[in-house]
Amino acid sequence: MAPAILLVTYCALVVAASLLGGALPGWAKLTHARMHVLLSFVAGLMLGVSLFHMLPHAAHYAGSLDTVVGWMVAGLLTMFFLIRAFHFHEHEPPSKERVHRLGWIGVAVGLGLHTAIDGVALSASTVAEAGEGAPIGGLGTFLAIVLHKPLDAMAIVALMAAGGWAARPRLLVNLGFALMCPLGAALFYFGVGAEADVPVGCALGFAAGTFLCISLSDLLPEVHFHSHDRVKLSLALLLGIALAYAIGLVESAEVHGHAG
Repeated sequence: MAPAILLVTYCALVVAASLLGGALPGWAKLTHARMHVLLSFVAGLMLGVSLFHMLPHAAHYAGSLDTVVGWMVAGLLTMFFLIRAFHFHEHEPPSKERVHRLGWIGVAVGLGLHTAIDGVALSASTVAEAGEGAPIGGLGTFLAIVLHKPLDAMAIVALMAAGGWAARPRLLVNLGFALMCPLGAALFYFGVGAEADVPVGCALGFAAGTFLCISLSDLLPEVHFHSHDRVKLSLALLLGIALAYAIGLVESAEVHGHAG
């Protein structure tokens, strides 16, 4: 499938997943245990995608591991300071008594920037892997994003609901949030294009750093604060990493080094 068509399909599914996540609090309640098992699985998937997919492809396109590592550190620090500034990467239900009516704005801005960066990662991964002959380019990156976006959307909508906002404003804000991923993907795809090898490699290195930061920000709290579910959370983590590795087995042997 052509990278452009594949990217449009991915973005449409990410938008749908984000809208679904925003609507979920009104339909069903995701239990604390299930939420954290899902977070551990997605954290493992993002960790695996960062190291098994993005990093090798980035080095292949950029032609220099030193350059890629520099961009990876830049991505990790960018995401770290975004989280530190906007305090957006929490997935616990807010307390109505402690939530300011406009308290959702900082979270929405932080998650919006995070989601635009996800769009860049999705675009760069799809271009890179499709260009190397992968059957479905960018699949690992897409799965990590599409499984994580509903949780982010749920966090924004839950904060707005706790602040007393009506359903229509919550829907409009969630729609704007959902569209940030296609926006980031489009800006990268049309701004850099499919032929610029070094920029694609640098973007993948940067994205690897952001995925690494997000995965660890989800993973480390689970390990430290949920010792009663440690076996389940560890298994979910390993399953996510295993899925990322399995997807890599069907990608380019030139990049991943499993030529026969």
